[in-house]
Amino acid sequence: MTAAIESEVLHPGPYASTAPSESARLERRLSVLLSAVAGLVDVIGFLSLGLFTAHVTGNLVVIAALLVWGGPPNLAQVLAVPVFAAEVAAVWLIAKAMGRRGAALARPLLLIQFLLLTCVLALSVIFNPAANRHGFVAVVVAMIAVAAMACQFSLLRLAMPGTPSTAVMTGNLTNAVLSLMDMLSPSRPLTEGIDERLKNTLKVFAGFFAGCLAGAAAVSFLGAWAWSIPVALAGVSVKCFRFGLLDKERSTNGKETECSGLSRRAELMVSGPPT
Repeated sequence: MTAAIESEVLHPGPYASTAPSESARLERRLSVLLSAVAGLVDVIGFLSLGLFTAHVTGNLVVIAALLVWGGPPNLAQVLAVPVFAAEVAAVWLIAKAMGRRGAALARPLLLIQFLLLTCVLALSVIFNPAANRHGFVAVVVAMIAVAAMACQFSLLRLAMPGTPSTAVMTGNLTNAVLSLMDMLSPSRPLTEGIDERLKNTLKVFAGFFAGCLAGAAAVSFLGAWAWSIPVALAGVSVKCFRFGLLDKERSTNGKETECSGLSRRAELMVSGPPT
């Protein structure tokens, strides 16, 4: 009897292995949702503000072209790169000040993204910056959208480093094709974990593309209110991650309590009841 209890305490079965899988499952679902948000923001920003809010690469190309060939500068495109960098640095400072890591850091960063996108929606509905893409309000709205995407990128790197990028589809497509070739090859694969990587990458790719399609349709039918869709999804990501994490914490706390009880029983069996 004593040996059985001690064995159960020292080897608590599946408890230790379930938490990582639950956390990984939560991160995979969140990455798909965030990829849809990134696709929506990128397309809506491009169609209404003339700027790729989630892509630094495209804005660097525009800046280089303007420097070499000249032409009328688009202030939003020129500012997008330094604003993106500044927001990433701000997120790092927030993470340092809060002293959080991993899932605990993801919650406040998701909330910041939601609040930034809400500001974009409010300003767009009130001032209609799409009517004058080069105006001051349009530049401000574009920079807030860029900051929201910088927050999302920082979230992925700091809190979910193992997940695929939610906006850089070039790298995701490369990973998907390489994983597919390894899967189809009869010889030893060149990379490890091809099944999981292919599945995760394709889900993010599909989420981003679906967001792009939805964003283009939303601009056509909703105008400035198109921003309400990424705001809604960003809010859903905050709620889903919060409740999913709370469920996991409750489950972990319950298992820790049970293990503590088993440990106490083992001590009583070994040393006898207190005198």
